[in-house]
Amino acid sequence: MLSLAAHILDIAENSVRASAKLIEILIEEDTNDDCLIIEIIDDGHGMDEKTLNKVRDPFYTTKTVRRVGLGLPLLAEAAERSGGTLQMASRKNMGTRIKATFGLKHLDRQPLGDIVSTLIILIVANIHIDFLYKHRYNDRQFEIDTRVIRKEIGNIPINHPEIIKYIRGVIEEGLSEIGSES
Repeated sequence: MLSLAAHILDIAENSVRASAKLIEILIEEDTNDDCLIIEIIDDGHGMDEKTLNKVRDPFYTTKTVRRVGLGLPLLAEAAERSGGTLQMASRKNMGTRIKATFGLKHLDRQPLGDIVSTLIILIVANIHIDFLYKHRYNDRQFEIDTRVIRKEIGNIPINHPEIIKYIRGVIEEGLSEIGSES
């Protein structure tokens, strides 16, 4: 994967497959501490301790269409390459939390990438799932929550082209206002 946004998409898709109803994507960029944190939290099926201990193995997967599961091992490797770590917590029927830390200015840190398109893809492809996206850049923060948007639009589908255009604009403007690299 060439960008951290691709990792976010991959992990969020795991949350979708785990029947999550809410997926939280949290990004913190702290230039003072030279740290980038990405957290993905879901309320899906979760994993028992035995499964949680296996998911870093690239030859372990719960998918039946292939024999490898590279998402988490690649994210762990990307974090470690930039001086960071990957932490995972999960409980059966309670959801999963993935937290990856990176050296923000580290030469080997992958670029954040197109987070706007990543969020749009997730929203359009998963209309029955809610997404909470929070992005903090130093002391400024942007947040968008599809639960709030759904209340505002009433019976209009969240994947309606005009709604998606609006959401894209809100995300782009919000990230620009906080000064994120996105």
